[in-house]
Amino acid sequence: MINTFDTIIRLLVAFVLGSIIGLEREKKGRNAGLRTHILVCVGSSLIMLVSLYIYEIYQGKAPLDPGRIAAGVVTGIGFLGAGTIIRSAEGNRGLTSAASVWVSAGIGLSVGCGYMAAAVATTIIVFLTLFLLKRIELKLEKEE
Repeated sequence: MINTFDTIIRLLVAFVLGSIIGLEREKKGRNAGLRTHILVCVGSSLIMLVSLYIYEIYQGKAPLDPGRIAAGVVTGIGFLGAGTIIRSAEGNRGLTSAASVWVSAGIGLSVGCGYMAAAVATTIIVFLTLFLLKRIELKLEKEE
């Protein structure tokens, strides 16, 4: 059974990892910034913890799938992400923010179930993708 200390640690790790991605988005002035990413990551971590908790309570008493609630998070975050996408005559804006909110939910789910290595590795990959690849894209655009 997950104890109170582990629960709090997992939620705090989700806070830190969501902050890393959110800070990068905030620095660029995106609508889905620091607070959005923290809330999505911590919220999805909580939902995963609740899913595991319910599974532990009813284990052996009723057939349950602890991943079922997590699947609902992935779907629900899709709607939140869709709200960050803005269509205009110049094209679409907000796709990267929508994707970063979605992956932040995945990081939170990962932290919630205790898969810290995957959560940290994903956070590093996402941060590097958002931070470094934008610079490469801008250099490529200048060369054209």
